[in-house]
Formats: sequence, C-alpha cells, structure tokens
Amino acid sequence: MVVGRETGAVTDQRRADEAIGRALVITASNRAAAGVYPDRGGPVLVEGLRGWGFVVDGPLVVPDGEPVAEALRDAVHQRYDVVLTTGGTGLSPSDRTPEATRSVLEREVPGLAEAIRFRGTSAGIPTAALSRGLAGLAGQTLIVNLPGSPGGCRDGLAVLDGVLVHAVDQIRGGDHPGPSSASPSSASSEPASSEPSPEPASSASASSEAVPRG
Repeated sequence: MVVGRETGAVTDQRRADEAIGRALVITASNRAAAGVYPDRGGPVLVEGLRGWGFVVDGPLVVPDGEPVAEALRDAVHQRYDVVLTTGGTGLSPSDRTPEATRSVLEREVPGLAEAIRFRGTSAGIPTAALSRGLAGLAGQTLIVNLPGSPGGCRDGLAVLDGVLVHAVDQIRGGDHPGPSSASPSSASSEPASSEPSPEPASSASASSEAVPRG
C-alpha cells in the first residue's frame, strides 16, 4: 500500500461502466508531499482526464524516487488504464521519476514523450528539452510522465488530447482507425448515390458548377 498525501477529490464517484476508463494522477514532489507547498500540477491533470470521460483517482502526492515506483507498481496491480505523473522529470539530484518509471515499464512509447517535449520547445520554452519524462506500458496500464509545472501539465494534456483515448482502445485490443472512422462532416461531403450526375442544362449552368469553392 502506498502512503502519500492526497489532494483534491481523491476518488471519482462516477460509475465505471459509464467512463472511458480508470485513471490515476501521481504527483512526485518531496516538498509537496511534506506539505511545504500545495500540489499545483496534479489537479490540472485530474481536470483534463475527467473532461475526456475517465474516472480519475488522485492526485496522490508522494516523495521523489522509490515512492514513485511503488505507487506505479500499485497502480498497475490495480489495473488502471492510464497513470499520469507530474514532477521529478528534470535534472536536479532529487528528480528521479524517469528512473522510477523505467523500473516499472515493460514497453516504452517514446513518441509520446518526444511529442510532449516538442510541444514545449515549439512554444518558445527551451527548457522543455531538459525534461527526461518517459511514456510506456506496464501490463495493461499506460504511464506518462509530465513536468511538474501547471503549464507543463497543460502542454502534456494538449498532446494527449489527440491520442489518449485511442491508445487505451488499442491496449484493450482495438484496431487502428480506418476509413470508416472519418468525421461525419468529411463523410457527408461525398455523394450518397453512385448514379451519374445529369448533364448540365446549359453552358452557363455548367460553368457555375465548375467554379471551385474557397
């Protein structure tokens, strides 16, 4: 059992069968775990995950290092679909979240971690390149490390927004999206009938149909 400080709404009371999946947020911070200052990144991640339809537990606030690995192993044992961590990904001596995460992961998903770093650097935050966060799978659980700042958490959510729900579906055995997954608007732009179009009544009407739309 992991002992840590829990902040905010610890347990989401929505029915699991109405949710996309179960998620846990872990905040890695010695000072936040000791109550020196409040956890600011964890609540951002909880709000984002709930907005996507997950049942979310946490934030669970633990000290850096081995307590993070212990919390991750416990989350995998409890079969969470997604675990997002915040904090401990930098270069200071106590930043050990990537090492703790790697000890739990079975398969890495490097593209996610790279995309999160790129999101920050492309927004004009060069220090985002110093984040050592990882992403990967442990059993059926997707684990993603995010920076400790609220802004870094929001950047991470912006990247995950386009892929997280599909990733969970794939982990459960779902297929890659195909042509049938096109948006309704793009699908409706194609003609519903295979019958040939009638000939234009006049050259004037033909030219009006040929004008491209902006």
